[in-house]
Amino acid sequence: MTIAPPSANRIRLFLAGDVMLGRGIDQILPQPSDPVLYEGYMRSAKGYVDLAERHCGKIPAPVAADYVWGDLLSDLADRGCDARLLNLETAVTTASHPAPKGIHYRMHPGNIAALQALQPDACILANNHVLDWGREGLLETLQTLSRAGLAQVGAGETIEQAEAPLVIPLPNGQRLLLLAFGRWDSGVPDSWAAGPLMPGVAVMPDRAEDTAEVVRDRIDPVRRPGDILVVSLHWGGNWGYDIAPEDRALAHALIDEAGADVVFGHSSHHPKAVELHDGKLILYGCGDLINDYEGIGGHDGYRPALALACIADLNPADGTLVALSMIPYRIHAFRLQRAGDEDARWLAGRMNRECGRFDGAVTLAPDGTLSLSS
Repeated sequence: MTIAPPSANRIRLFLAGDVMLGRGIDQILPQPSDPVLYEGYMRSAKGYVDLAERHCGKIPAPVAADYVWGDLLSDLADRGCDARLLNLETAVTTASHPAPKGIHYRMHPGNIAALQALQPDACILANNHVLDWGREGLLETLQTLSRAGLAQVGAGETIEQAEAPLVIPLPNGQRLLLLAFGRWDSGVPDSWAAGPLMPGVAVMPDRAEDTAEVVRDRIDPVRRPGDILVVSLHWGGNWGYDIAPEDRALAHALIDEAGADVVFGHSSHHPKAVELHDGKLILYGCGDLINDYEGIGGHDGYRPALALACIADLNPADGTLVALSMIPYRIHAFRLQRAGDEDARWLAGRMNRECGRFDGAVTLAPDGTLSLSS
């Protein structure tokens, strides 16, 4: 499958994995947060800038609001996506009381223009970093996004809000319905779950059938004929390519029992396998889109500086996949640059290996993008 111009015969989605604008990236933006960190590894967010600069050279700061997106912005403009969905794995807050955990991501609300520059249609908040600065930080994040005109899903002031589907109009008169859940094995503790009067995130039930039931309960009252349903899952660990049988069963159940058209998974810091189930797209792990990991060693075998932007074309009649294109990037100086030939070939080979588990194949197109076929 190769990418084609948008048309009335397809719905085109941009699906971005983890967007991590805190710590070092926040420090190079115009209004950085207090750099103090509470990590065993690093005590100042400026330290992540120092690590990156040792690796890539001086990063001029402050940078423009659109700096971190680099080549991605023109690539998206060329492709004319109908909706842009991303997992925002950063609290947007000035809160100063960290949650009792090892790593905390925070971007200053004064830097919200950096997120606006990507023009997302949905910021997914059901993940393991949105409450890094407690419920105070979550509430400010929700308020900041709302004031900036950025829609959010997967977290809220109550469980009703956190589990409510986000409705996104599509240009052809159809609608995209988006639900988002986080799971304990990605680092989302049960204590973060939203309650009847408690701000928090939408936490995924343990059993696949229970998750499918929750999705049905939330979607059935609002779903109309022609709606496209995307279910976002923040699940699994940070590193490793294995797909647990129970995760595959859950993805299939969401399609078979809850009517999902796309299962949009993330949490792993690198891309994982893609599967087609009855023609419906399952992304088991989109990887990080942007982070501040430059100069941090320890996982070089995964090439964590490489990222993929997924462009999915769906059939508007039944939500089946028409084409999946994955645009490869390298994060350099906290900025997305189109990946070079060798990096693109490596990503294509790795994704082909992983998708082969599910009878899929990934090839490298002449324009440097990766394409899925089955």
